Amino acid sequence: MTATRAWVATRKGLFELNRSGKGWGVARVSFLAEPVSMVLPPIHGNGRMLAALNLGHFGVKVHASDDAGATWREVDTPTYPPQPEGAEGSAWKLVQIWSMEAIHGAIWAGTLPGGLFKSTDGGEHWQLVDSLWSRPERLGWFGGGYDVPGIHSILPHPTRQGELLLGISCGGVWGSREGGTQWELQAKGMRADFMPPDQADDENTQDPHLIAACAAVPTAVWCQHHNGIFRSTDGSQRWQELKPPIAGFGFAVAAHPSEPDTAWFAPAVKDEKRVPVDGALFVHRTRDGGKTFEALRNGLPQKDCYDLVYRHGLVVDDTGRSLLMGSTTGNLWASDDAGDSWAEVSGHLPPIHAVRFG
Repeated sequence: MTATRAWVATRKGLFELNRSGKGWGVARVSFLAEPVSMVLPPIHGNGRMLAALNLGHFGVKVHASDDAGATWREVDTPTYPPQPEGAEGSAWKLVQIWSMEAIHGAIWAGTLPGGLFKSTDGGEHWQLVDSLWSRPERLGWFGGGYDVPGIHSILPHPTRQGELLLGISCGGVWGSREGGTQWELQAKGMRADFMPPDQADDENTQDPHLIAACAAVPTAVWCQHHNGIFRSTDGSQRWQELKPPIAGFGFAVAAHPSEPDTAWFAPAVKDEKRVPVDGALFVHRTRDGGKTFEALRNGLPQKDCYDLVYRHGLVVDDTGRSLLMGSTTGNLWASDDAGDSWAEVSGHLPPIHAVRFG
């Protein structure tokens, strides 16, 4: 069924969208003027939602809703234990909640500075996954776009309880098949050109900007990486680099829910610029596993455009036909034909951090 609700987490509030016959429109605004770094849509249709706020001087806060966003209340925030004297690596202090996913009765939260937290009571309380935090490889992680490393991608397996993948900037891809009690580095085949040549293949220093998997075929995994686009067909055991014709750099990737060879990307000029190629916004789509790419431009600005799409700014619904894409400039576009054409939903939202379908 085509999605009829969505949420947009922005620098100045959480915007709920409803779809009507005339397209998408803003139905409600929560946390007006407060930065919302991530939102977890209603879990299994029971109305339970979570929103992560980053309030600067007042710190990170988590709010929960039991009525699909109509009302909110503050709940516990993931908290790191006291840092042992002499401990190396990033400070044991929560900087931001960057990702949240829920499945099999658990909610997972990925944070800056690279910690994974788990809740089994709907987000009321959190526990640091110490088995990952205590890995000696963590001391080799470092920040990409932020000063500290962070977990931006959490991919629980849709049917195998306890199996999940994580994407970490800059710390590679990690997998667990034991409910987070054991971890394996799974970034073989990725390449980091920002490292010295003899370290470019080091799995622990890779910068996956986002990873996404096909829900129906979860072994088909896509990665938008700092150094291009990579794909895995064996559940992240091995990655292959793809070569789009225009630009491989970007942050966002959306995987088709039922077609393992189809995915969408939002390209940009890399590193110090981070703007659309030639000032024209487009979406890359592949339908053959990355052998070929289409540049989808219909309805998107093609002149003097400086929008950047963050990691969580491009999403596809369960039908594989409807997409939403939001930018740092506060523009939001929708497509109902798998990206062939786009329509502007709003041109004046605050900078967009994340978009989620309900």
